Amino acid sequence: MGGGGGGHDPFDIFSSFFGGSPFGSGGSSRGRRQRRGEDVVHPLKVSLEDLYLGTSKKLSLSRNVLCSKCNGKGSKSGASMTCAGCQGTGMKVSIRHLGPSMIQQMQHPCNECKGTGETINDRDRCQQCKGEKVVQEKKVLEVVVEKGMQNGQKITFPGEADEAPDTVTGDIVFVLQQKEHPKFKRKADDLFVEHTLSLTEALCGFQFVLAHLDGRQLLIKSNPGEVVKPDSYKAINDEGMPNYQRHFLKGKLYIHFSVEFPDTLSLDQVKALEATLPLKPTSQLTDMELDECEETTLHDVNMEEEIRRRQQAQQEAYEEDEDMHGGAQRVQCAQQ
Repeated sequence: MGGGGGGHDPFDIFSSFFGGSPFGSGGSSRGRRQRRGEDVVHPLKVSLEDLYLGTSKKLSLSRNVLCSKCNGKGSKSGASMTCAGCQGTGMKVSIRHLGPSMIQQMQHPCNECKGTGETINDRDRCQQCKGEKVVQEKKVLEVVVEKGMQNGQKITFPGEADEAPDTVTGDIVFVLQQKEHPKFKRKADDLFVEHTLSLTEALCGFQFVLAHLDGRQLLIKSNPGEVVKPDSYKAINDEGMPNYQRHFLKGKLYIHFSVEFPDTLSLDQVKALEATLPLKPTSQLTDMELDECEETTLHDVNMEEEIRRRQQAQQEAYEEDEDMHGGAQRVQCAQQ
């Protein structure tokens, strides 16, 4: 019916959709994809100062590269033979007997060709790579840690992993691991620091110097007449971490205050404080009502020890109950 130019080869249509020939490797090789090599991942420890200021680190790494003498062929002539051990598949199947009528079939790379599916004649082996197709190379990479980067963030060097024949080279990936800082804690772009005040500082005012991550000395002080309550927070704008995308923007620096109370006060100190502080609330009870009350004594407790002691007592009571029930059951069984 006329072989006009509008006709399409069905094999070309198959290749465009599925990336190969319907007849396997013997057909058209158009659209065939190379397998991708594995990425190499390295942890990179950094300090909080590194993430605040930015830094660069030079690291020396060893990797496999295609042999330059044989162009990654492994042989002088560039020829290779199909591996007899695996028939060119690169894999071997082993069978393990687990018991009567039970077997386990396992697949593993061929040890004769190291999973390549081909072997090289000993006389034809490349002298530089000894038929391995790759040689080791040392390379120095400069890893740039930018300001504001986060713990766990990845820095990627595309195509710098191990090379292999007929393989798209993978990447080298560095994963940032922030070391714990003795003073500052980080949450996103904000910084947190703990500071303890004496009771006098909390009531009458305080002033102290805080060394920042870049070495600057920040003067931290309260406003006149300001009272700082225990477990309260104060914030300083633009003294947190720089933003990774926009370095000129910074988070906040939060200071968490705790107040250290004195263990005891002398009678003179009590009288002086009572004269200065707001009056105590007066009791709503009459003297007669107070006489009818039972007086109690307060004592200090360690709640962690109290909880531990209670749990131990409950465990001992449970074990004792188990012993009693177990003994009763044994007696009953003996009678039967």
